[in-house]
Amino acid sequence: MPSVDSHLPAAPPVLPPAYPERAAWGTASKLRAWQSEALKLYLDANPRDFLAVATPGAGKTTFALTVAAELLHRRVIERITVVTPTEHLKVQWAEAADKAGIAIDPAFAGRRGKTNKDFTGVAVTYAGVAVNPLAFRVRTERFKTLVILDEVHHGGDALSWGEGVREAFEPAARRLCLTGTPFRSDDNPIPFVTYEDSHDGVSRSKADYTYGYGHALQDHVVRPVIFMSYSGEMRWRTKAGDEVAARLGEPLTKDLTAQALRTALDPAGEWMPAVLAAADKRLTEVRRHMPDAGALVISGDQNTARAYAKTLRELTGEAPTVVLSDEKAASKKIQKFSEGESRWMVAVRMVSEGVDVPRLAVGVYATPTSTPLFFAQAVGRFVRARKRGETASVFVPSVTRLLGFAAEMEVERDHILGRKNSNEDGDIFALEDDLLKQANQAEGASDELEGTFEALGSDASFDRVVFDGGDYGTGGDQASDEELDFLGLPGLLEPDQVRELLHKRQQKSLAAQKRGQRGSGAPEREDPTPTELATHEQIALLRRELNGLVAAWHHRTGQPHGVIHNDLRRKLGGPAAAHASSIQLKERIELIRDWATQRRA
Repeated sequence: MPSVDSHLPAAPPVLPPAYPERAAWGTASKLRAWQSEALKLYLDANPRDFLAVATPGAGKTTFALTVAAELLHRRVIERITVVTPTEHLKVQWAEAADKAGIAIDPAFAGRRGKTNKDFTGVAVTYAGVAVNPLAFRVRTERFKTLVILDEVHHGGDALSWGEGVREAFEPAARRLCLTGTPFRSDDNPIPFVTYEDSHDGVSRSKADYTYGYGHALQDHVVRPVIFMSYSGEMRWRTKAGDEVAARLGEPLTKDLTAQALRTALDPAGEWMPAVLAAADKRLTEVRRHMPDAGALVISGDQNTARAYAKTLRELTGEAPTVVLSDEKAASKKIQKFSEGESRWMVAVRMVSEGVDVPRLAVGVYATPTSTPLFFAQAVGRFVRARKRGETASVFVPSVTRLLGFAAEMEVERDHILGRKNSNEDGDIFALEDDLLKQANQAEGASDELEGTFEALGSDASFDRVVFDGGDYGTGGDQASDEELDFLGLPGLLEPDQVRELLHKRQQKSLAAQKRGQRGSGAPEREDPTPTELATHEQIALLRRELNGLVAAWHHRTGQPHGVIHNDLRRKLGGPAAAHASSIQLKERIELIRDWATQRRA
């Protein structure tokens, strides 16, 4: 066996755990409190497999490289293999490792089998491993290897990926799994992750160490995220030639919601240019306090990305950086943007996960992808804090599903196998098709409608702000005083200051609305259910909306779902939500919204 003395980095400094106090801000030579605690846990347990779940921006890479340096120094391992989801992340890992004194080859290919002796390890992609797992297995068997599986949930993206990862790295001396989003929407098991059976008949992934967004926010490791939600009237033509009009954000069937969203995201309409203009105003305000703050549009495909870039160029007079998937120049473009001071970048998925651009402070979620995993990954691009007080603002369409994700930013989830469909009170994880199955079957499946409609027109209107599980705002029009108030929030605020300022804005908006209603005699709120739906469909939608609000309130207060439902029933009367009338459901929805507005403890 060849000597590895020349590959050994210096031993990492011995740092006492600072938990629960965090390390001094900006002290580069010290680990953060969570990293120190997780490192001590790892070294004390000395495990072969370890799963660390830490929110995006918390510093998973630093933790992993510290573990790697310690294991190399103790001669527990001789080589390192880092597995990442994308080509760009291979380079990012190599650069980070180099700063830690560990040489990683990001250009390694399994078919080559060998790498330069100057390198202690290699960085590869999950897809690359799946192509030739045997080559990686031979390498893993040859040396005592630490395998770092970055964003390990990607090991379940395809059957071949999972099987390839298992075959390649089963002989590894150590495996360190990292993820910021351990949950998946399917039943594909994640390689080398432990699952435990629970009382409800499903298996849940078990993390060895978890550091969630809520904890990181308290420790000032990540930024608070303010979600700016925009609604508006959408019009489109179906394949049958029928013209459909709907308001984005209204309770609709799954297919209608998808088509309304696609209409909003159409670059030829008026919704996207209006939202981009609002986001650019927000960026200007943020740059008063963060002069180099940048903004990112996450697009669904290359054509719309180019169209959005053209709109931004016309709006700002500056050509944005456009990153299209894994094109050869993508990494260089992202690096140049990260190190510069230009305003906008437009990307197609490329910057959805793991890519580190710390100056990103404003985002526009402009993709029809609406899974909790992708949403969490996308928002993770904006939460990395460089100094205390920085805030992030993400502009999203007013789609109930997306707003639900926004309200649940602090939820710590596990990957679950064998989940059953359910629409009982409080079960917000029921599969999307459950409540609207009959309605969607009557209209045809979404796949059948893909590409069969024509967007006719759209307009944007400010809807609300979502922060810390609460809603703020009364739905002012585009360029209203209310919208401008929220766009003008300072760019440097602590989470408590954000909450207090939003509350003041809310009180101001409510007072103005009430004055207007007294003069016009208008009702306080519009009925949220579309009249064209059958009664049973309306009730299903109302029940779904109530369950989503109860879930958000649960994550905000810690109260169990059942307790919240019982509290609503005690205040308003009536049976359980499964048997409540539409009027009773609407009353409960109104009451829980009032709780959120008043920040009832």
